[in-house]
Amino acid sequence: MAKILAVEDEPLVRMLVVETLSEAGHTVLEAPDGEVALAIVRETPDLDLIVTDVRMPKLDGFALAIATQQLRPKLGVLFMTGYMGTEVPAQLSRAKVMQKPFDPDIFVLTIGKMLNSRETGDAPR
Repeated sequence: MAKILAVEDEPLVRMLVVETLSEAGHTVLEAPDGEVALAIVRETPDLDLIVTDVRMPKLDGFALAIATQQLRPKLGVLFMTGYMGTEVPAQLSRAKVMQKPFDPDIFVLTIGKMLNSRETGDAPR
């Protein structure tokens, strides 16, 4: 399966994300904010995907994704947000938004689609 970085400042939400992805067979790294996540991205060349909250202290999810894109342009990002109407910045073509709260089965299915699109070179849907 894939190596995924879960970035969420709320410990209980991060625990749920990590548990859901782990149960689906993925290796999951975790970070409490964007700054820690960016350090993990720099140190982990075999990362397959980032799942991140949008609004976080220090470095938000969009800033994390933009910085990550400069390091690894093909690395996909799934944004999780509780704010309706959140749109992915135009320069992040390999990103998708999922509204919280979400169904864990749909979450895992979305992750699978994003990983498959990475393998085929298509933009995620």
